Amino acid sequence: MKIEKSKTEFERACKVISGGVNSPVRAFKSVKGTPLFIKKANGSKIEDIDGNVFIDFVASWGPMILGHTHPIIVNAITDALKRGTSYGAPTIIETEMAEQICKMVPSVEKVRMVNSGTEATMSAIRLARGYTKKDKIIKFAGCYHGHGDSFLIKAGSGAITLGLPDSPGVTQSIAKDTLTANYNDLESVEKLFIEHKNSISSIIVEPVAGNMGVVKPAKGFLEGLREITKKNNALLIFDEVITGFRLAKGGAQEYYNIMPDITTLGKIIGGGLPVGAYGGRKDLMDMLAPVGPIYQAGTLSGNPLAMNAGLATLKYLDSTPDFYKKLNDKAEKVEKAFIDNLKKTNVKGVVNRVGSMMTLFFNDLNKLESIEQIMTSDKDKYAKFFHLSLEAGIYLAPSQFESMFISEAHSNEDLEKLIKANLKALEQL
Repeated sequence: MKIEKSKTEFERACKVISGGVNSPVRAFKSVKGTPLFIKKANGSKIEDIDGNVFIDFVASWGPMILGHTHPIIVNAITDALKRGTSYGAPTIIETEMAEQICKMVPSVEKVRMVNSGTEATMSAIRLARGYTKKDKIIKFAGCYHGHGDSFLIKAGSGAITLGLPDSPGVTQSIAKDTLTANYNDLESVEKLFIEHKNSISSIIVEPVAGNMGVVKPAKGFLEGLREITKKNNALLIFDEVITGFRLAKGGAQEYYNIMPDITTLGKIIGGGLPVGAYGGRKDLMDMLAPVGPIYQAGTLSGNPLAMNAGLATLKYLDSTPDFYKKLNDKAEKVEKAFIDNLKKTNVKGVVNRVGSMMTLFFNDLNKLESIEQIMTSDKDKYAKFFHLSLEAGIYLAPSQFESMFISEAHSNEDLEKLIKANLKALEQL
């Protein structure tokens, strides 16, 4: 596999872009490689500037649930583009998008569009603090909610990939209002509520952790969070930037039948364009300006290109029979094959999957439910596995602590190639 052009372009990028990339995990640092510069994509495939073609299981980190350049999305963007790229004024498409989200997401009665998942989570905790008149929040070690100051305390994803669990630039005054509990450990949550009585506004959680690799919520964990927040007059925030519209039409809250107070969304709702949203009960959302006292604004919020792309995506998901069953069946096939391949090769590993999200951890433990367990995974072995997969034409996340995503565009042939490449790579570890 030739990557000379990507190497040259990365060197060029490093001269004018911090680290050569606009998001840290793209740098291939943890897999000790050079990032590939992508030229184009279609369906399940991406092609780099050296002409290498890969079956894509990163899916732009989740949004491409229909695959790349899906005709309905391309048409939606093209139609919107002809009318203009931004107005800074209300459009009908924003209302239609909000109606579609409220229809599909069980707990959402009103919604506010923003421009990224980070903006959504930042706004959600401001809303929670303003509504409850309490300052502190609880997050979970290993969960990532964007790069807002309040969240870069024992964060997941790129932070643990690069060995930067706490970020310089986050002040002590902000850090003291962020309390950290252990994922899948209700006792650690209850302890914080006892220690900080009447001062915790909310719990924010990835209902399925996707940013320390995929970690399932233990039985009773989400139900316990819902009970604890109700008992302590705090709000429950589900960060469904990844899980929203991926696990089910109504996201993880439908999948697990747990209703949060506030939901944050992103990725899939933009059809591949930059977007975010947060929503919840009417009484909560009506605390926002201009009807309420809590301020949040955005020049490009509700951008017509993103709204058209996102609405086309959501309508397709909402109207396609058995969409999620078919997606789940594909992912289940891969999961079973990966487990079989581990047994055949005697390689120690754990496959964690929820719906079409999946991570293969190189780990000696029987199951992985916490960040402490996750961090014992063999990053060097994953790095070797990653490059062996890449050589076989399989594009995986360049980090042990991320998810792979199955899309509608992945054919049986694609999955068979993935499974065969997986077996061959394991045999060479």
